[in-house]
Amino acid sequence: MQQRTFHPDPRYFQVFFQLFFLCFGLVFLDWPSEWMHYVCSIGGCIVFNYVAVSLLQKKMSPMAGPRGWTKWGFSVLISSLSLCLLLKTSHWYISLLAAFLTVSSKFLLRLGKKHLFNPSAFGMLATVWITGEAWLSPAQWGNTVLLFFLIITLGTIVVTRVQELDSSLGFLLVFAGLLYWRQVIVLGWPADHFIHSVSSGSLLLFTFFMISDPKTSPDHPLARTLHGAIIAVVAFYLSAFKWVNNTPIIALLCAAPLVPFLDKIFKAHSFDWMSGRRVIEMISTRK
Repeated sequence: MQQRTFHPDPRYFQVFFQLFFLCFGLVFLDWPSEWMHYVCSIGGCIVFNYVAVSLLQKKMSPMAGPRGWTKWGFSVLISSLSLCLLLKTSHWYISLLAAFLTVSSKFLLRLGKKHLFNPSAFGMLATVWITGEAWLSPAQWGNTVLLFFLIITLGTIVVTRVQELDSSLGFLLVFAGLLYWRQVIVLGWPADHFIHSVSSGSLLLFTFFMISDPKTSPDHPLARTLHGAIIAVVAFYLSAFKWVNNTPIIALLCAAPLVPFLDKIFKAHSFDWMSGRRVIEMISTRK
């Protein structure tokens, strides 16, 4: 009898690294301890998700057992940790609103098996625009070289456990290239300013943890690369010529309607967490 090998769900890694980044910010970057915001964001997402799934399945135990938690819990936990890492507010009820909007988008704004918008990106921006009392704080991450390489390394591990690096690299290379052209070649700014711009912790977290979401990106590798490049161009234009803040997340939402269009042009199998895990198992078996 062949011995079965345990291969963890890739989302284990995403949750672990997001928790690591949160602890890193609290301990080494001297973030204020916004425990009420964290509790409302994580707890609110889990409760709202439980209620939504319960209503869909017409029973009150959709997350019972390990398989139930894997199916429904990890996705919403990843979204809630994104709220903790990027969204800021002074009121607990606004954190709950962000959690509600994030979870609602997962169930209401869908096209087939995919989310129309990245849930956490939608929840954050909708909360900022609706209330005017929430904001995104990219400056909290600083621009240290240590953090730059840390996020690049860990983000690469997470993305390659889920899908290829095409979405992330398509975005990052185009966005960095346009910034270099604008800042160094056109405006003549020193290269240090360019390095400061592209080594932002929030930009790298977006690149490796948000734009690479397989449930909101195209299925085909070429389509994902093109999708990432389009987001980079829109984000660059809004930041360089319109002086808009948080442009990558805004561009990600604006480019969301392109995903089903690209999926129709570039045919490929849809991503599924369970089938993705089976691919990992087959590769491991061959080795």
